Amino acid sequence: MAFDHQTWTFAFGLLGNIISFMVYLAPLPTFYQIYKKKSTEGFQSLPYVVALFSSMLWIYYALLKKDAKLLITINSVGCVIESVYLFLFLFYATKKGRILTVKLLLMLNVLGFGLMLILTLLLAKGSKRLHILGWICLVFNLCVFAAPLCIMRQVVRTKSVEFMPFPLSFFLTLGAVTWFFYGFLLKDYYIALPNTVGFVFGIVQMGLYVFYKNAKKVLEEPKLQQLPEHIIDVVKLSTIVCPELNSVVTLANAIGNDQANGDQIEKEKPEETKKDMDDSVNV
Repeated sequence: MAFDHQTWTFAFGLLGNIISFMVYLAPLPTFYQIYKKKSTEGFQSLPYVVALFSSMLWIYYALLKKDAKLLITINSVGCVIESVYLFLFLFYATKKGRILTVKLLLMLNVLGFGLMLILTLLLAKGSKRLHILGWICLVFNLCVFAAPLCIMRQVVRTKSVEFMPFPLSFFLTLGAVTWFFYGFLLKDYYIALPNTVGFVFGIVQMGLYVFYKNAKKVLEEPKLQQLPEHIIDVVKLSTIVCPELNSVVTLANAIGNDQANGDQIEKEKPEETKKDMDDSVNV
């Protein structure tokens, strides 16, 4: 039995919903770790703020388009999931982390989205409003898809795929394929085009993973001035959190001081011997 155009569109949209839902759940191990340790440690809230903004954009676009209901379903779920992530992050973050997260939410999700919403409602009507919003979604998604470039650069430099797990790259690539065909069948190139770029980057990521998964890792000596601020803070607080470590540091300092004093004494002995010899010659 042949499938008609509408059936194929629904099938790709439904598959895209399933894959995107799995991608939304990818940070669960991260937040389970945060929950266990009662601390956000070095994790950042920016990815979740950006993901929430992206979901809000696509919901607005789909509401204007009217024939993209499957975009509304998955991005509504995405808004809920990302909001939960951000709530947990705010609950366990430090005061500085909370302030930064609230600033990001206000600037991007409240002021940014609110300003875009007001301007498109007041200055554009009908299909023109849809086209403007479509370009905004397209450019924003291209920026999001280009974000892994820094990760790929790190993989090439260190010859390590530690920070680029294959399953996530695979599902992101598969999601890009399904959403491309969904946009293509809808004849909506604002949906299809950015997912073409996402597919290319996904293939490159998986290729790098296969190429470097068994490569010998290049260890880079960390420089203190280049370490992230949270790492430096952990180093500063380590002797307070771990009294055993503090004892070791104190002992090491004491041994170092004793060794330095011993070297100084050994250095002074030849000078005293030489002085005694000179005195005996003069006598």
